[in-house]
This record gives sequence, C-alpha cells and structure tokens, in this order.
Amino acid sequence: MIPQWNSAGVIPPIRPGQAGHSADRSPYVVSLSTFVEHFATSPERIDILEGFLNYRAELHKLGLSSGFQWIDGSFLEEIEVLESRNPRDVDVVTFVKFPDGETQATLYGREPKLFDHAQVKTTYMVDHYLMELGQPTESWNVRNIAYWYSMWSHRRDGLWKGFVQIDIDPSQDAEARAALEANKGEHHAQ
Repeated sequence: MIPQWNSAGVIPPIRPGQAGHSADRSPYVVSLSTFVEHFATSPERIDILEGFLNYRAELHKLGLSSGFQWIDGSFLEEIEVLESRNPRDVDVVTFVKFPDGETQATLYGREPKLFDHAQVKTTYMVDHYLMELGQPTESWNVRNIAYWYSMWSHRRDGLWKGFVQIDIDPSQDAEARAALEANKGEHHAQ
C-alpha cells in the first residue's frame, strides 16, 4: 500500500506510525495496478499513466521484462495543491536486466526513439532513465542505485519524501490497464 500524502503534500519517506529505523519505508514496493489506482485521480494524471503504460509496452517489446522501476517526481506529490498545477509527466528509472546478447547500444539500434529522452517525454509523458542490472562490477550497480535513491528521496527544497517501486514484468500490465480504464470512465463522467 502507498501511504497517503502527508501535510507537506508528499509521500512520507517512512510509513506513518513506524519507528525511524523501520524497514517499512521508501521505495514502497507495490503492484502496477495499485500504483495506477492510487494516482489515477484526475484526467491529467490518467493521461500520464496511459503514456507510462504505453511506454512500458514498448520496453516489453524489446524484451525488457526482468527488473524494477522506481517512480517519482511531482507526479507522486500533491502538486495540484503545492504548486497550483497539474503534473506534466512521471519520472521513472528502470533498473533492468538486458536480454542475453543485448546491450544498450543494440537496443538503441532497434528502437532509437525509445532512448531519445526528449521524444519519450513528449510522446509518453515519461521522464525516463534506463539502468542495466548485472554489470560486471557490483560497485557500479550500488553507485547507480545509491545515486537515484539520493536524488529521489528529497524534493528540490530539501524536504524528505518517499517514492514507489514496481516490477517491470509485463504480467501486471493488463490488470493495470483495466484499472486505468475504470478510473478513466469515472473521471470523464464527472
């Protein structure tokens, strides 16, 4: 379960009611459908979630299905209250094991548009970064995961906040799409 926004308009970095040393903290590991249901609260957020699911489908076509995604950015904040605006995109870093024989260069060669940061942001409303798991040195993985954790555990103003982790496995996507469609009908009927 994803904690509700706190009084500062962010997901708390440690689940409310838990001690500061509790392991029940960010990143909150949830199913894709839980993530979609939690954040599909407005037509603008639904559009972003639809773009995110479409981008995931493109990554799956490349064979990227083993790993996880960290989700963050103003999309996970109560930005409508904090800054009187809708979220513009969702920030995602995908930590993934590449299929045998593939590298980022070969994947790029197959679908360059999926690795063009600006195009992905415009087409899918996803501010996306890709990190390969299983590099030859574990210190590379630890450094990169620590980098993203330190970037995403705070707002730009220094406020601590939480974020979400979901599996990249495509088996969750159909249920998440169904949840999104249900929320879409709900919000368009209002």
